[in-house]
Amino acid sequence: MRVIRAEFMGLCFGVRDALAIARETKDPSAVTIYGELVHNPTIQEELSSRGFRVVGEMDRETVELTDRVMVTAHGISQRRMDLLKAQSTEIIDTTCPLVRRVHEATQTLQSENRLVILIGRRKHVEVQGIVEDLRQCIVVEDLDQIIDWKAPLLGVVSQSTTTPELAQRCLSRILELNTHADVRYVDTICRPTRQRQQALEALCQSVSLVIVVGGKHSNNTRQLAQRCLELGCKAIQVESAYELQAEWFADVSVVGLTAGTSTPDGTIEEVAKKLARISPTQRRRHNLETGYETYKNS
Repeated sequence: MRVIRAEFMGLCFGVRDALAIARETKDPSAVTIYGELVHNPTIQEELSSRGFRVVGEMDRETVELTDRVMVTAHGISQRRMDLLKAQSTEIIDTTCPLVRRVHEATQTLQSENRLVILIGRRKHVEVQGIVEDLRQCIVVEDLDQIIDWKAPLLGVVSQSTTTPELAQRCLSRILELNTHADVRYVDTICRPTRQRQQALEALCQSVSLVIVVGGKHSNNTRQLAQRCLELGCKAIQVESAYELQAEWFADVSVVGLTAGTSTPDGTIEEVAKKLARISPTQRRRHNLETGYETYKNS
């Protein structure tokens, strides 16, 4: 089976930098990683095996910290950073600079007395970190949540991994329903997200099925899979080559491949190799054995 790769996919520079810092950190057993360094199980396993104390994002409030704490690539609020500094002797900060840019943009909009509207996923750790530093912030996940907020000044930003298409649709809806307001939009979608989305759009013109590789908790990976469906292309999201099933490709001779910005190069290569090894005979045999006639979207 032929595999066509997206021009841009996989690790972004922010994740690579965070991983480099973690891999160069001495005495990892004395370091608490404050949440998931990046949303990828392979990387999480690597860090745990090296001895890092990994704290789940839902457990950060209650766990006792070590003297050294590593802030993840998703960033945290300044309020939370101050609390960590009061508890720990050393902060190792791997926050992506493009996430910092979102924090700075929201602070600027707040200083202008604007009601801040953040387009993103409410429960995502990046969004939580941004919101915690604001007096008031409304998080919008889809068009149905947009209303007339009766505010004279609005400031609109996006989570760094929001799709450009979703951000534009939300912004148009905000302008439509808040005609009386002065609306200032700051484009905070990161360049790697834009590149991967654009590469995916080109890929979907050549294939009918795309394998999207990345962690189940990765927002940008989920966005890639969702965008495939919006473009009329079937998508299956996997975390590793182990999850691939031959019956998915019963009638497929060419498959697309992309990956989220937290997906390691090695994982992508393993998936690509396994896809290339799936033969027409395997696909037909598996299809007959399982009775599958179509593959499922993820």
